[in-house]
Amino acid sequence: MTMTIEKIIAKAAAGTRINESEALMLLESRELIAVGQAADAARNRLLPGDDVTFIVDRNINYTNFCITGCDFCAFHRPLGSDEGYLLSHEEIFDKIEETIELGGTGIMMQGGLHPKLDIAYYEDLFRAIKERYDITIHSLSPPEIHHIAKVSRLPLDETLIRLKAAGLDSLPGGGAEILVNEVRRRMSPRKIDADTWLAVMRAAQDAGLKSTATMMFGSVESLADRVEHLRRVRELQDETSGFRAFIPWTFQETNTGLEGTTSSSGIDYLMTLAVSRIYLDNVPSIQASWVTQGLKVAQVSLKFGANDMGSTMIEENVVAAAGVSYRVGRDELVAAIRAAGRRPVQRDHAYNPIDYP
Repeated sequence: MTMTIEKIIAKAAAGTRINESEALMLLESRELIAVGQAADAARNRLLPGDDVTFIVDRNINYTNFCITGCDFCAFHRPLGSDEGYLLSHEEIFDKIEETIELGGTGIMMQGGLHPKLDIAYYEDLFRAIKERYDITIHSLSPPEIHHIAKVSRLPLDETLIRLKAAGLDSLPGGGAEILVNEVRRRMSPRKIDADTWLAVMRAAQDAGLKSTATMMFGSVESLADRVEHLRRVRELQDETSGFRAFIPWTFQETNTGLEGTTSSSGIDYLMTLAVSRIYLDNVPSIQASWVTQGLKVAQVSLKFGANDMGSTMIEENVVAAAGVSYRVGRDELVAAIRAAGRRPVQRDHAYNPIDYP
């Protein structure tokens, strides 16, 4: 380990904010254990103790029709495709009822950018859900919000205010990928750019809607691009304090237009997770991605800065379309957290504890 890296790690361990060049040096150093220890110290400083949170909820991918056709996505289908679908309200209600029966407290609805669904569709759906069920609607990524506003010919702020009034409780951080436009032009040229993603999140947080932020890495981006992504998230969080959590996960290449370009390993995942925890000193929670890494790596993540295991994910279709189909039940997740020497805590989407299994 070079003296410079030692100084950066000591700085991080002491709780002093690191800058972008220092974050990049940590990523490039491959000093996995030392960086992981600094990340764990940063986690313990922000969230003292041994609690590891998780949530029981369901991803409802209500449609796979999408006009963007991103190269990294194996889920989307063009309008008119025989493999495309749009769930009916009754199908969505059935999924919610099953979620509640399994102890779920929320749903995360995300789908393709359907060219014919305007704000009235979402208002009617959300109101119908709230009339029937006591459940959190943590739904609609920034690309979906922007698309709804565009199709409905509404300003962004009005769109968000109306969706919130209809029952939307918070926003997931989907569609971020890498917040560098050069990378986005290669991966998803028809999706919103980095500035627009951030603008939607800023507007949502101004409207009183908390959110999460994500990063999908390991495709065509550089390590410097990852740091730039982190910089933009931290900068907005300094401004709004609206992000409850950061969720880094690895690109899954199977069945996508970028198959053969993946560049991420388990070690790369852990290093990126750890640097994210160190650099994002203003984001409360960092989530491990058992969905893409499997449960064993997710357990190790708890020593690399992660404090949350995400969702039991009763249903998930987007990552599964890329050939990854890890499945973990509530009991398995609880056992894995305990086996890692930590205390499992079931939470809601606002990160409030609701059970100590």
